[in-house]
Amino acid sequence: MAATLNQAGGKLQDRKGARGEPLSALQDGMIIPFSGDRFTRVSSELAEAFQPGDQLVVVQDTGDLLHIPSAIGAMTHQAVSEAHTAFHHMAGVSEAQITDFFHRFALALGDDQVWSEIAQANAQDVARALDRGRSTTRLKADANMRRDMIAGLQVWRDQTGGRDQILERISHTGWEVEQVKAPLGVVGFVFEGRPNVFADATGVIRGGNTVVFRIGSDALGTALAIVRYALDPSLKAAGLPEGSARLVASAEHAAGWALFSDKRLALAVARGSGPAVAQLGAIARQAGTPVSLHGTGGAWMIADTSADAERFFATAYHSLDRKVCNTLNVCAIVRSRAEDLVPRFLSALTEAGRRRSGFKLHVWGTDMAIEVPHDRISEPDLATEWEWEDQPEVTLAIVDDLDHAIALFNRYSPRFGASLIAQDAQAQAYFFANLDAPFVGDGFTRWIDGQYALDRPELGLSNWENGRLFARGGVLAGDGVYTLRSRVRQSDPNLDRNPDTAKSF
Repeated sequence: MAATLNQAGGKLQDRKGARGEPLSALQDGMIIPFSGDRFTRVSSELAEAFQPGDQLVVVQDTGDLLHIPSAIGAMTHQAVSEAHTAFHHMAGVSEAQITDFFHRFALALGDDQVWSEIAQANAQDVARALDRGRSTTRLKADANMRRDMIAGLQVWRDQTGGRDQILERISHTGWEVEQVKAPLGVVGFVFEGRPNVFADATGVIRGGNTVVFRIGSDALGTALAIVRYALDPSLKAAGLPEGSARLVASAEHAAGWALFSDKRLALAVARGSGPAVAQLGAIARQAGTPVSLHGTGGAWMIADTSADAERFFATAYHSLDRKVCNTLNVCAIVRSRAEDLVPRFLSALTEAGRRRSGFKLHVWGTDMAIEVPHDRISEPDLATEWEWEDQPEVTLAIVDDLDHAIALFNRYSPRFGASLIAQDAQAQAYFFANLDAPFVGDGFTRWIDGQYALDRPELGLSNWENGRLFARGGVLAGDGVYTLRSRVRQSDPNLDRNPDTAKSF
């Protein structure tokens, strides 16, 4: 009988007997196959750390070996179990109760005593992040973040029709079919150190879903304070099932790996850095869970032959106020307008730098003199998303024409968003038709935001880096997390698929 290598002990065993055995140990140098025809090896550090009861996730896309300690796996499994149970109880929860939850959550964040507890925890998170040399731009829970969180919760409070909404009715003789909006299930949500995302992600409760969070280590203290002083009390007071929203209280990346490996998730949503989000997406996909990934960003702006110079200056300046996914990353100017528009761009960049602490500029596609500090980059560097804290950092590219700019965007960008500065309506229509991106505009790039543009707090903004999205837009908001059920109402009891032989009674 054929034999195989037992991963736990390295002994040859009967193939049937090896199936389903628990993985209790790893050996240094052990071969682990992945992706059908490749393999990787277990490192000595992983072999030493792995204990009975731990889990090993093999990322089939890359061969990454991810170690989930048993304690973290158990903690995450419990959180999903509670959310899964709560989801089934949500069927008995009224729309008024859900509305009351969002109302109470918003009031709690507006309470100065509650907010002082959250602010104190956030100050500690910020101090720890600074000690570790981490960015705190999105971590600080300031007055603006507080205001936006409250506003987002009020959007969900005031929204109706999250469940049982009839989206379509098809009438037939003697019967009709209704397409009914229905809850999806448990949503797993892994996001970076942005405390305000709590208000965005709890929006899935509006549609009768439940949610399990895992937040980046930088913001974990703030998140725990929000749960303790605002989220949990609001859920309880509104009478929502225990477990409707659960935070996995672990700073370990393994908590996110364990969460996205859980097959009970109806949807896995990840926000953060590009590589981390891609890895989480791969884990969820191989577990069979639909994913919504929101990682790599960086917007482009193209100035065409008919660009108005003053409009170009203003939109470039207003697209560089802070670093987020929709910040201007690459500015492309057609060669025929470079002489007059490059100085306008440099002026906008200089002004943007004055309200921060300077700027960094990269240049591609021209030998013309640039009268500010810069460096020259190669064409593949157009794919780089510049991550900056206080100094705006951007690429200036000189292109042959609009087609050249579009081709570069479609090849090198994450296919996220772009603006065309042009007075020519035909150029704008051509740009929209040929640009491969979900977000297209004619002004500043910072409009790409669910709450700002659509009045819906977003779970994330998707790019088209891995292809276009099926049946939804690039903005994923709480009211976009649903499924459809079909309900038939039959008025004629004698319906029969074969009318030639049917009888009436």
